Amino acid sequence: MIALIAFTRRGCLLGERLAEELGGRLWTTDRLAPETGLPACGKLQDWAEGRFADSEALVFVSAAGIAVRAIAPFVKDKFYDPAVVSVDEAGRFAVPLLSGHVGGANDLARRVAVITGGQAAVSTATDVNGLFAVDQWAREQDLVLCGRAAAKAVSAALLEGKPVGVRSVWPISGTMPQGLGAEMAETGICIGPTTAERPFAQTLHLVPGAVTLGIGCRRGTTQAVLEAALEEFLDRAAIPAEAVRGLATIDLKRDEPGLLALAQAHDWPITFFTAQELAAEMGDFPPSAFVEKTTGVDNVCQRAAQRAGGHIVIPKTVCQGVTFAAAMGPVHLSWEK
Repeated sequence: MIALIAFTRRGCLLGERLAEELGGRLWTTDRLAPETGLPACGKLQDWAEGRFADSEALVFVSAAGIAVRAIAPFVKDKFYDPAVVSVDEAGRFAVPLLSGHVGGANDLARRVAVITGGQAAVSTATDVNGLFAVDQWAREQDLVLCGRAAAKAVSAALLEGKPVGVRSVWPISGTMPQGLGAEMAETGICIGPTTAERPFAQTLHLVPGAVTLGIGCRRGTTQAVLEAALEEFLDRAAIPAEAVRGLATIDLKRDEPGLLALAQAHDWPITFFTAQELAAEMGDFPPSAFVEKTTGVDNVCQRAAQRAGGHIVIPKTVCQGVTFAAAMGPVHLSWEK
């Protein structure tokens, strides 16, 4: 959700237009709420705190200073903070204040400027110099960016005119941006299903956010045990947790409290399959006589991962008595937006 707030009558008129065009929701002050019919924000900092928790972006139709003071207590990390943009009530300047690349504030400011006929005041160095912004590109391609230091190194190399290498498991359509693709480079970008490969001395890993984890566990396995096993598996597999989009298992686990709690804690959906559906999967699956006797199919985790997620990238792995496998769906990458 895009949350907008305006503090004057003129600002409310612009805010309503922006909310309609952007598909967002507009608030105003307690004073103006009755005459405008808009929801009242209450205490501004309380409103900002709530929107940091439930919104992808915030747009202040106001002076930038008002926005800065309102969000200051809640700013933590550019990889997790929402995009924040301020635009004056005349719509002349849209200023991205927070999370310009990763959160998408630069693009949001440009969208606002198009609507108002104004100008986006983008100040990030790569944009100002017309260079490739790896963090923004990663967000657009649904790639998880792993490593802040490496991301900064890539941007710094581009700004200094140094070569930046690129290695990708998948083809990337379109024209590669200037400065990328050097065969011999100290710093580079590696796009793959895990972070295990390090082709450059300073390697920035980008992992598609398209991983499904197949999971198998004994009846009664607690959430605490599952969490510890999950952490171990992701570490051994070199898969960032942010790249996981869901879990898959056999339908006998529909009422397994620990597993359901694990999924809820990570906000992951679970896909359940019958033994017959899992058995129908074609491939080389490590069998278990115990699992087959218990569930009716010789392998749960890897079959479930493949059926729900696509191509297996990490086969059956046992961690603290819990079995995991990882699969990844089709990945389509483009240098173009």
